[in-house]
Amino acid sequence: MKKIRYSKDVDVLIIELSDKPIDHAEEEGRFIIHFSKGGEPVLLEILDAKEFVIDSLTSVVKEEEVTIS
Repeated sequence: MKKIRYSKDVDVLIIELSDKPIDHAEEEGRFIIHFSKGGEPVLLEILDAKEFVIDSLTSVVKEEEVTIS
């Protein structure tokens, strides 16, 4: 079952992409991607989620591209 959750305590948006077991994770900037043993993305964590969402929505409203680091 795919789910999206927000953890207010640590300001992290968690997006479950698959029910497969997690084998390992890789961090890239404000993203942590958890992978299955076969390399399939299973879970995505977005750190500093409030800032990410606000920046993303602002770019949509202004019709601008945003670079996420």
